[in-house]
Amino acid sequence: MRLHGLLAGLRRLFASRTTALGTTIVLLFILVAIFAPILAPYEYNQQIYSDARQPPSSTHWFGTDHLGRDVFSRVLLGAGDIFTLAGVGTLLAVITGMAFGLLSGYWGDLFDEILMRLFDGLLAIPALLLSLLLLGTLGPSRNSILIVILVVYTPIVARVVRSAVLSVKNKSFVEAARLQGESLGRILFREILPSVMPTLAVEAALRFSYAIFLVASLGFLGVGVQPPSPNWGLMVNEARPYVSQLPWAMYFPAAAIAVVVIGVNLMADGVKRVLRA
Repeated sequence: MRLHGLLAGLRRLFASRTTALGTTIVLLFILVAIFAPILAPYEYNQQIYSDARQPPSSTHWFGTDHLGRDVFSRVLLGAGDIFTLAGVGTLLAVITGMAFGLLSGYWGDLFDEILMRLFDGLLAIPALLLSLLLLGTLGPSRNSILIVILVVYTPIVARVVRSAVLSVKNKSFVEAARLQGESLGRILFREILPSVMPTLAVEAALRFSYAIFLVASLGFLGVGVQPPSPNWGLMVNEARPYVSQLPWAMYFPAAAIAVVVIGVNLMADGVKRVLRA
């Protein structure tokens, strides 16, 4: 039955052309991220001085940058960097936000008030500014970026989950579980969480797209992962001074960022439609 439901959900997901396009884009980039070490013809920091500043050709599909590095290989290998950081960070933020949202929405009272005011304070700071403040304290590293994504997006997920819990916690099946003396964990994760999952899944997809953009933005600003990483945002930043001579070195990683973010957003719209159908 579960397999049948999954297949039915996939059929509905691909029923819309835009959703099918977005899902296909995301799946293709995930495959690229997994198999990039095999697909990439060069190492991400391999410098071929004789081929420096070459335009796209049969030898270098996306051309080379000012150091002679193959842009196509760096874009492929950068997919793994972007997806790993954004994916792991989003997963941590969703799990943490889900836990806080479930507890806050179910318990209410003083715990809810204190937690929500704390999260309101974090949400009052623009995400990029908060990220810069955190990285200025922690220093640029992969672990720091994960912490940034966790801190920036946990409050958003928690508030979304809390709203869903408030609409469910007084329903009859939750009251029945309480009267039967079920534990808090069982009530939250067995009774309430299934009703919250559609909302949580959509929010997770959206946070993932924003996390990709955030990781790329931090790389572009030079405060995220450091050279010679093939992070797409960092590639755009490194190519910016040479854009008039080597436009391909900047446009290809920038296009990769745009295509992935658009694909994830289109897929998220489809997930929302399927889960709420």
